[in-house]
Amino acid sequence: MNKPRLIEAFAVTFFIGWFLASPQALAFEPLKADMSTFDPTHQVFPTSGDTIKVGLLNPFSGPGAISGEMYYVGLGWAVHDINAQGGILVDGKRKKIQIIKGDTQAKPEVAEQIAERLCREDQVDVIVGTAGSHINRIAQGIAAKYQKIYVNIQSLSDFLHDGKNFNRYTFRTCGTNAMVASALAYYYSTRPERRFYILCQDYVFGHDLGEAFKRYLKQYSPQAQIVGEAYHPLFTKDLAPYLSKIPDSKAEVIFSGDWGADVENLIKQSRQMGMTIPLAGPFIDDARPLEAIGGPAGRGCAVVYFYQPSFDHPQNSAFIEMWHEQWNKWKEPYDSAYYMWPSASLGTGMVGFYWLFDVIQRAGSLDPEKIIQTWEGDEYHSITGALLKMRACDHQTVMDLYVSRLDFPTKWQSRSASYTKSFVVPARFCLPPVAEDLERCKK
Repeated sequence: MNKPRLIEAFAVTFFIGWFLASPQALAFEPLKADMSTFDPTHQVFPTSGDTIKVGLLNPFSGPGAISGEMYYVGLGWAVHDINAQGGILVDGKRKKIQIIKGDTQAKPEVAEQIAERLCREDQVDVIVGTAGSHINRIAQGIAAKYQKIYVNIQSLSDFLHDGKNFNRYTFRTCGTNAMVASALAYYYSTRPERRFYILCQDYVFGHDLGEAFKRYLKQYSPQAQIVGEAYHPLFTKDLAPYLSKIPDSKAEVIFSGDWGADVENLIKQSRQMGMTIPLAGPFIDDARPLEAIGGPAGRGCAVVYFYQPSFDHPQNSAFIEMWHEQWNKWKEPYDSAYYMWPSASLGTGMVGFYWLFDVIQRAGSLDPEKIIQTWEGDEYHSITGALLKMRACDHQTVMDLYVSRLDFPTKWQSRSASYTKSFVVPARFCLPPVAEDLERCKK
């Protein structure tokens, strides 16, 4: 080979090698892997070696176990997608993602021990969680103690990012109680219902949500009335003493933030008592109790959240169809109607997972300081097509919210009431409030 051609061949080889080794060439793209091999009952990911360790802190036992099960399949989906594409290039190495479970049992004292274990013994790079705002407060504090990035994908209480509880290692991707309450109040300002009864869980989350709904209902619908208000202990098996007082109030809507076993009991027991008053809240789309009461009994209920499969966007349609196609192959417990489509809560969690991994990819590092620098003020087009913005001063997500009035039958479910077309509440009407005592937001 003559010298010019040798130089040309070397240049081509060098360029190909450089391109394949560049971050752009090695970047993963959401939903680009072959998901046909994903089995939620037998998830496959590395369990040792040089990996990106993600601690999934959630209840995997007890009355809140459905939360852990749900987020495990959502995180597993994202991890399978990214690992199948070769992982993420961080700190000069291509690494795959490992999931390490941490079972809180929905108990604060247990959650504290498990969060400590994830940080000290498992040495996770990042923690995602968790059900229960009272537990989330403990978890994000421990993560900050060990300088671990903590991603709150599901706890909504506003106080978690106030001057007392905020820390710069924690990012909330799921929004807040104030956002849920303002979006639903805005929605009902466009409807004829004017009499609301609040029934929530008797702990910080429930009271925070109830107060927020009263505040925003007054703002958006001044003529509306709160005709009753009650709070029941977490995981109450018998809600009859609380529900029996509602009919006399002439309420037109029952507003509730109940989740887990409580929302199941709320939906089923209210209908068993002959009540037809619509329920409204962030977790009312649970297909299990809606199926148990029969499709028509769920009509008129409303779900509000940060994601819904009925959100009309081509990218979201592609995502949910991909999910549903794989669901047809899954086995128990993931073959149920609960997982037929990515629900509001599950979808919100998955958006947060992909955003986290995209931030790590763009930071090019697992160094918490580099992740913080990349995520603060970030704008991200999620797997659903929605635009998310991470507010720099308090690490809260600014985004549109969605309200869907359940009906039966729909394309989503054949045995239960489910989503209708989402009513989109623009972000400007449901902004996460900035805590007055958070000094860094005053600069």
